[in-house]
Amino acid sequence: MSPKELLYIEDALGHAKQMQTACTDFASQISDPELKNFVSGLSGRYSECFTQFYSLLKG
Repeated sequence: MSPKELLYIEDALGHAKQMQTACTDFASQISDPELKNFVSGLSGRYSECFTQFYSLLKG
């Protein structure tokens, strides 16, 4: 794997983790139950994305 490819992968993992954290933080501040559920769902999807992508890298 080239250094440029490795940087891309690190960025993608970092973005997925950052979005998961942001959605979790935002969900804790939302009072509307429907919107809170939606944002919590987004957090879960970003977490799954991170886990799946990381699993692909581990082999």
